[in-house]
Amino acid sequence: MGIYERQRTGKLIFLAISALAIIMFLLVSNSLVKELAQQERERMDIWASATERLAKANVDSDFEFLLAIISQNNSIPVLVADSAYNILDFRNFRLPDKQDPEIQTFEELSQKNKDYLTERLKKAGNGRPLKELAESDPHFIRVEIYVNAFQYIYYEDSILLKRLSMYPYIQLGVMVVLAFIIYFAVIYTKNAEQNRLWAGLSKETAHQLGTPISSLMAWNEYLKALGTGPEVTDEIDKDVKRLSVIADRFSKIGSRPELQLEYLNETVERAVQYMKSRISSKVSLKLDLSPDDHGVLISDPLFEWVMENLVKNAVDAMGGEGSITITTGMEKGKVWIEVADTGKGIARKNFKNVFSPGFTTKKRGWGLGLTLVKRIIEDYHGGKIYVKDSEIGKGTTFRIDLPSA
Repeated sequence: MGIYERQRTGKLIFLAISALAIIMFLLVSNSLVKELAQQERERMDIWASATERLAKANVDSDFEFLLAIISQNNSIPVLVADSAYNILDFRNFRLPDKQDPEIQTFEELSQKNKDYLTERLKKAGNGRPLKELAESDPHFIRVEIYVNAFQYIYYEDSILLKRLSMYPYIQLGVMVVLAFIIYFAVIYTKNAEQNRLWAGLSKETAHQLGTPISSLMAWNEYLKALGTGPEVTDEIDKDVKRLSVIADRFSKIGSRPELQLEYLNETVERAVQYMKSRISSKVSLKLDLSPDDHGVLISDPLFEWVMENLVKNAVDAMGGEGSITITTGMEKGKVWIEVADTGKGIARKNFKNVFSPGFTTKKRGWGLGLTLVKRIIEDYHGGKIYVKDSEIGKGTTFRIDLPSA
């Protein structure tokens, strides 16, 4: 399993564990809310029973005890109504009009408050008979006042229960926001660490290449002095210059390169000409350049590196046999380059993944080539690179968009 696959598996495991923890949290919270709702139902049953006994009380009844039970409800909103939805009593509702605390009966309320409570009851009943609701809805309770005469108690969840019902979801939302903040902070820190690591490795590589390059230059001069033919020394010169270019590229990673005005077609042609002599003769490398050579602000060594990486990536995708077409153009104030191959293609789900560190379909390789290409284009040149099109078994087209100068 490659680095990318391990990272993706780790993320999936993390998400699965997080989802399981959230589900468990919600289940426990909902269980507590249901338990509290059941307790409120039991309290209302006791309250309804006390109301019924008070209505049927005789001279021997314990009025003080029954009234104490009824008066203890100071948190659960309650409406008492007859079968025709006429409200007879109310308790613990927050009314739109402020009322005198001494007002205790429904008839003493303002018309606005009466309408408010009536509408509340009708909405809860939804036009159904209260007798039917008392048999099916736990928020409705039937009370027998005297023989074959009934009243109906409608109660709502207390403010505490409503708040507790919402609390798990509010807490979940806060947890998700914090998780995202932590996740992006970790990703940012990790990327910054990777950037520092790559920059350090690149600069160290450039430094290490400096000594053998200088040595090769000296040895080539020595070979010329010994009379070695130009067919040998000239080729060594080309390779030494190439190594110098590579060292220069590595030295620029991690620092902001100086962008200069260059002509796009010329830069592309230079990179392609270099690659032509270093790829299989079975690969056809075609150029379809725009008639107008557009100016762009680029770092020439780094941009040539990008083109070489894309060409080499295309050659690998085709197994060293096929056709590569490089096209340039301009639209909407941007210049673009497309590199199309006839290789094995990329699955749509991996269009973005191909630029991730460690992603590779090859048995060998670190999966860093396209990651560096993306960084050079987007971080250093303010452009964009993406998979424009790909079809399994038919090929892939990479596209680069750059701001025109």
